[in-house]
Amino acid sequence: MKFIHPIGTEGCRHPRPAADRDGGHGIGRPLAALLLAAAFPFSSANAQETPAPGSLPAAEEAPAPALGPSMTGPLHLNTDPLDVDVGALGKVYISGVISGIGLAQNNHFPGDKDTRFDLSNGQLIAQSVSGPIQFYVQAGGYSIASLGTPYFKAANYVADTYGIVPVAYVKIVPSSNFNVQVGKLFTLQGAENAFTFQNFNIQRGLLFNQTSTVNRGVQANFSSGKFSASFSLNDGFYSNKYNWLSGVVSYAVSSKDSVTLGASANVGSTSKSTFATPTVLNNGQLYFLSWTHNDGPWTLQAYGQVGHVPKDDSLGIGHSASTYGAAVLGKYSFNDQFSLAARAEYIDSSGSVANGAPSLIYGPGSGAWSLTVTPTWQKGIFFARAEGSYVKAHDVVDGSGLGRDFDKSSQLRGLVEAGIIF
Repeated sequence: MKFIHPIGTEGCRHPRPAADRDGGHGIGRPLAALLLAAAFPFSSANAQETPAPGSLPAAEEAPAPALGPSMTGPLHLNTDPLDVDVGALGKVYISGVISGIGLAQNNHFPGDKDTRFDLSNGQLIAQSVSGPIQFYVQAGGYSIASLGTPYFKAANYVADTYGIVPVAYVKIVPSSNFNVQVGKLFTLQGAENAFTFQNFNIQRGLLFNQTSTVNRGVQANFSSGKFSASFSLNDGFYSNKYNWLSGVVSYAVSSKDSVTLGASANVGSTSKSTFATPTVLNNGQLYFLSWTHNDGPWTLQAYGQVGHVPKDDSLGIGHSASTYGAAVLGKYSFNDQFSLAARAEYIDSSGSVANGAPSLIYGPGSGAWSLTVTPTWQKGIFFARAEGSYVKAHDVVDGSGLGRDFDKSSQLRGLVEAGIIF
């Protein structure tokens, strides 16, 4: 990787928590056949025959399986993915996302460009959702664009972060309301999901830059009525040292409203420093509280987030520092195909160069705000969306800002993303 910005993040990061992230077609066929089958699912194997006059009506169709990954919309997963019966594991569902991205921006960072064209997703997903032993595997290429940070091409991002299989776990399900996941997991930190297709917007936000994306570990999930909870022992920012504890608790206040409280912390000390494992953030804590409202065509989410990094002389952190942020996200669906999503957020940090505090945004004591608008179209497996975003930083420390010379305080971006979710 040519460049790591002093913002202290992976450069382009990170996801919304969920209590459970999992959410007969011949698996060996080439990809082209899979895509055709996904686009035109009405084969003789699954077509509904018209009953003869006087015959009994056909049995009611079973509800569609609850498949992963978690999606906030406006994009949605294919409701009729390919499946293959593998005996003891039951049906294994095969789905995926293939999409490209185009980007134009000002004040780009060193190693970045004014314009970019790249793969945003080239991922296959295989999962089982029945029986006492289940699994989820997501494999392929990906890039994760994030506000106010450099854009890293998919090939570099995959190599320097989570590899060609970013998420993979076994799920042990002793009962319908309790399960345990073991493997490479979606993080429980923050209020946005990992990959572009999972979220309201193409790019992740400023608050997302303070969270991890994927970690390795074990996670227990429990639900009962309106209440759900997840707790995890994991390696935080992909450090391979299992000293992070994370938890999320959610409660459905009504049929339209829910609240979620999350907390994560490194209970030890970790000196590792890589693109995927920024030392400062990997030795910190993160807390958030969110409210989500669904009402017809409207979905609104508001949340607050607090991060804290304690002083640790052994790691070169000479003074503690904190971040304080808030965001409002939402979407409005005009009809089944067209919707409009938007996000507004603000984040600030404590500390100063004089007291030796670490840089958590654009230098110690800096902050920023952003606006993002994302019109979206999806019909069947095909989707396309555009995005405009603006980031404005304040109290930028010399040499820690945006632009080729790290001396700019704003960035404007325009993006397009299009592809298929099959």
